[in-house]
Amino acid sequence: MSGSGESFDRLKKAAGDNADKAEGAVDKASGAAKKATGGAHDDKIDKASDAATDYLRKQGGEKKKS
Repeated sequence: MSGSGESFDRLKKAAGDNADKAEGAVDKASGAAKKATGGAHDDKIDKASDAATDYLRKQGGEKKKS
């Protein structure tokens, strides 16, 4: 699995270079997860989505928006 680390690095770079598109994907995925769970885990999904968005903003060089 020597290529998996390299692949992950390329994925991180692509996400950082396209943070706005990746954030849209996070929003879409969190919406789908909320729908699939029927709202039972919205708080956990929101927490994970917020963490992913913060990470993407840091990778993209943007400051966290309040």
